[in-house]
Amino acid sequence: MTLKNERKRWEEETLRPVLGRFPERRDAFFTSSGIPVERLLLPLEEDASYEERLGFPGEYPFTRGVQPTMYRGRFWTMRQYAGYASAEESNARYRYLLEQGQTGLSVAFDLPTQIGYDADDSIASGEVGKVGVSISSLRDMETLFRDIPLERVSTSMTINAPAAILLAMYIAVARRQGVDPSKLRGTIQNDILKEYVARGTYIFPPKPSMRLITDVFQYCQHEAPHWNTISISGYHIREAGSTAVQEVAFTLANGIAYVQAAIAAGLDVDEFASQLSFFFNAHNDFLEEIAKFRAARRTWAKIMRQRFGARDPRSWMLRFHTQTAGSTLTAQQPENNIVRVALQALSAVFGGTQSLHTNSMDEALWLPTEKSVRVALRTQQIIAHESGVADSIDPLAGSYLLECLTDEIERRAEEYIRKIDDMGGALAAIEQGYIQSEIQEAAYRYQQAIERQDQIVVGVNRFQVQEEIALERLSVDPTIEVDQRQRLAKQRANRDAQRVNELMAHLEKAASGKENLIPIFIECVENDITLGEICNVLRGVWGVYQPTGL
Repeated sequence: MTLKNERKRWEEETLRPVLGRFPERRDAFFTSSGIPVERLLLPLEEDASYEERLGFPGEYPFTRGVQPTMYRGRFWTMRQYAGYASAEESNARYRYLLEQGQTGLSVAFDLPTQIGYDADDSIASGEVGKVGVSISSLRDMETLFRDIPLERVSTSMTINAPAAILLAMYIAVARRQGVDPSKLRGTIQNDILKEYVARGTYIFPPKPSMRLITDVFQYCQHEAPHWNTISISGYHIREAGSTAVQEVAFTLANGIAYVQAAIAAGLDVDEFASQLSFFFNAHNDFLEEIAKFRAARRTWAKIMRQRFGARDPRSWMLRFHTQTAGSTLTAQQPENNIVRVALQALSAVFGGTQSLHTNSMDEALWLPTEKSVRVALRTQQIIAHESGVADSIDPLAGSYLLECLTDEIERRAEEYIRKIDDMGGALAAIEQGYIQSEIQEAAYRYQQAIERQDQIVVGVNRFQVQEEIALERLSVDPTIEVDQRQRLAKQRANRDAQRVNELMAHLEKAASGKENLIPIFIECVENDITLGEICNVLRGVWGVYQPTGL
């Protein structure tokens, strides 16, 4: 069948039903000179490999995007990662961002919350509210989302080891707002494997951690079907120093491990796969980054279809959030970071991201101010509304260099995945220290290149100036830790102690057995049991992960 005929088939079978439900933003798109911008361009000559390598948008292998119209129908979700100090202050920042045109929320939690400790725990001293918002109880979560209608916003939560408990809090808040959980949209990161290799905010050993993840899969399949149950994250792998190829390979290898764990827990692949999502980094090498996103989409589609036998096309789709690269931000000449972030964000848009966070220019120095966050958000809005790049689907497809890079990234990533398979999978490769050592070696080589000036970082190893940083600074008031401690003490004094003891005993028994823990978490938080108290019960049953030396 010719490409011309295939295009007609795609327009009838895939495009038309979507246009009927979700019309494009405009009836027609034109450049500033009045030149029509086509929805989709194809090779001028017949190409026997076209359908296998590129295909059509919204169809396998999704190289050109997961939606038939991509941004002609709707822009990506503009989701600025934010959270600091108290729930009250973070709530004010969220409402400010929504007023400025942000279209989704992304919650940053402080370090104690990320590793399952309450604000009044001795281990939390000095860290409460410093790198994110402090959430110890359902009351904190209610404050965080006060006056924000959860049925109308999409919320992403960057939380891993205690992700299931924070999701339980979010569901409980929704119920108190009168919102059915089935209406909720958003994502919990919930990706513990990358914590063992790249980030370090783990709590429990791998086996019970994987159980928490599959419990979330199982619960959300029926109760919160529009919720993304995991965001399989290459972002932190890249931030730790990996290459673009390694980011794709190790992320997809982790994804394979999660799918295998869910199937082993008795779930059918087509029942949960459409709720999987991914999270990638947008780094500096502009064309390589675009090719990376396209290669990842195609590779995952093949894995789901061929390895796992998924039959539903939604199960083959790799949908992803992107954040620009924090590790590329410099304290020197911080205004230069605006340019870096703009180029990185543009690569994510060319690569077909579903949502995007743009870093603020001052993040190498301190938490971002309102002004720097606004500039970061405006960067996305300028790309969306002024650049014209969102008016055509996959506009760089067909570039000889881009297609070559896409093919080569896919080939090299598949080599890594085969090697990890031979080791027994991602978890075994992590336990053997293989993935960690590969990332460390790549980071070392990159640092050597900077020191030799083979890799130029503007303002750092070339083009330096004598400067005094004159940017506005955001600081966290240390009294929020005292306030949090007082609130928790009052909450514990006023709750039903007998009911708390009953629920804690039920939780301990369930954690020792096979009962799905999510409904129990919801009941616990609704009865004022705190995050740290729940995690301490689980620590008592499961123990704490101790990394082995490489």
